[in-house]
Amino acid sequence: MSCPLISAIIPVFNRPELVKRAINSILSQTYKNFEIIVVDDGSTDETPVVLKGYDGRINAIRTENKGVSAARNTAVKSAFGKYIAFLDSDDEWKKDKLQKQLSHLIKYNYRVTQTEEIWIKDGKFKNKTKKHIKPVDDIFIPSLDICMVSPSAVMMEKTLYEEYGGFDETLAVCEDYDLWLRMSLNEKFGLLEEPLTIKYGGHYDQLSATTALDRYRIISLTKILSTTQNLSEFHKTEMLRMLHQKVKIYANGARKRGNLENALWAERILETVISKGEPHKAELI
Repeated sequence: MSCPLISAIIPVFNRPELVKRAINSILSQTYKNFEIIVVDDGSTDETPVVLKGYDGRINAIRTENKGVSAARNTAVKSAFGKYIAFLDSDDEWKKDKLQKQLSHLIKYNYRVTQTEEIWIKDGKFKNKTKKHIKPVDDIFIPSLDICMVSPSAVMMEKTLYEEYGGFDETLAVCEDYDLWLRMSLNEKFGLLEEPLTIKYGGHYDQLSATTALDRYRIISLTKILSTTQNLSEFHKTEMLRMLHQKVKIYANGARKRGNLENALWAERILETVISKGEPHKAELI
């Protein structure tokens, strides 16, 4: 049996009903040369039982709970496909997503590409704001502020993912912001302007809804500035500009909430970067 061309990857933790929708949306794809890898990140409910019901149709890997980044990285290590496509366990794909996206990637010679999305929050369609309009090709500048690439909409060469070391497992959230920003220093991102990915929001267990995202964006920017070799002056200047901006907003907000410790943490990190010293890992966290 020949190897699949695409490895579809789903990380899941305690989402037995939602993950069924995600898996079924892959199984119903018009394009068939794929494998499905689902990494159960230490679920404590009936999720493992649900996955067992797909025996023979998916590769289910169970790990201890280490977070979504570790789950995705684990899946990629087991993937046979030349291309990888991520799908969050609470999202789904339209049936022709893989077929159309693969054609787009090959036709325009991209190593990484994404589709447009439909957003649904609390059961209702949600319109995108101007700042969420997806960029194409050179996405570096818009990616400095917020994450401009949705993991559920991405397809990329497996070798590209490996070249950049995958998702940073030390980041509780914004691991996607971090990876796409690192890639945007050198790579062009394709965009298939058709909404082939359906993203759902509003449920209680979404990490992005409960965590101070800018704290982790500050950590990511600091890390990239401190560790990236041969960083161009343009990239360095723009990242420093954004770091200044995010630290100011984060520190001011922390002070208003009476959290002086967080405010001082952010300002100390900025001072360390400006002085060209590399902050210790403990300082970043």
